[in-house]
Amino acid sequence: MSVSTNLSTMTLSQLGYLVAVERHRSFREAAASCFITQPALSQQVQKLEEQLGVRVFDRSKQPVVPTEPGLRILAQARVILREASRMADVVAELSGEVAGTYRLGIIPTLAPTLLPRFLPAFVRRHPRVEIVIEELQTAVMIARLADDTLDGGIAATPLHVPGLHERPLCREPFQVYAASGHRLLRSKTVTQAQLAEESVWIMGEGHCFREQVLQLCGTGRAVSEEGSGSVRFESGNFETLVRLVDADFGVTVLPELVIESLPPARRKARVRPFAAPVPTREIGFVHGRDHLRRAIADALVDAVLGALPAELVRRAGDTGRVLDPVPGRAEAR
Repeated sequence: MSVSTNLSTMTLSQLGYLVAVERHRSFREAAASCFITQPALSQQVQKLEEQLGVRVFDRSKQPVVPTEPGLRILAQARVILREASRMADVVAELSGEVAGTYRLGIIPTLAPTLLPRFLPAFVRRHPRVEIVIEELQTAVMIARLADDTLDGGIAATPLHVPGLHERPLCREPFQVYAASGHRLLRSKTVTQAQLAEESVWIMGEGHCFREQVLQLCGTGRAVSEEGSGSVRFESGNFETLVRLVDADFGVTVLPELVIESLPPARRKARVRPFAAPVPTREIGFVHGRDHLRRAIADALVDAVLGALPAELVRRAGDTGRVLDPVPGRAEAR
């Protein structure tokens, strides 16, 4: 394989086109994402391949896939693009200014309760920050952080991912939400053993909150097996679970911030805390590299901490029971 040593005409735009094709596995979709025509993108990719002396993509396959040498080229392209993007961050940090674009992921079980708490104040305080927010399940968020299409994320932690940096923000207790007249409401607190005897409404596949509730139910990954009887329905959001219980049908588990959003009378009538040790989820800010858009990241963390109930933030350093969001690695701490 002959590789040209003269890459002086190689551009960041060309490298961006390579990464876009890899991400979309389609020249047409990559071109649309880069706001250029498909022929123009294809021409630039081909020109760079000729300069490198490497065929980066196998165009005979659909969807398009990288070649083996192309995978190494793409990995280096991402490094170059990432480092180039830091120039604006360095200039902003030298000036003490919090400015620029920040791509933030947040898990769906946090977005409805957390974003309204901190986002309006953050935008008012930092008008020169363009924040792009996406709701992403944890596995997708981890992948996006790895390929540098996200700058940071807010998720249930710990994630046990090498190279992923985590900053604990708070610990959010779980509570039981039961239908009117349900037997669990007769007690002041609910034990894990009591919950394990119930049919519990839970989140659908892919949500880390699902894994944590399954740990409480003591069913692990076996809930889908015939005869389990521990799960009656799987939903993609807390609102549906709450409405099912409000129809006087069953029981579910909700995190503290969702409980806080319920009317006080309903909380008093339908909610019961867990007996000690109280199960919680740790919420953390995650990012792939130190110092990448650090000023914006620090401002986001400060905004979230300032918007959270003080009691939840204080729990961040406690040694209570944190349910692991990663399947198969539950632990009590």
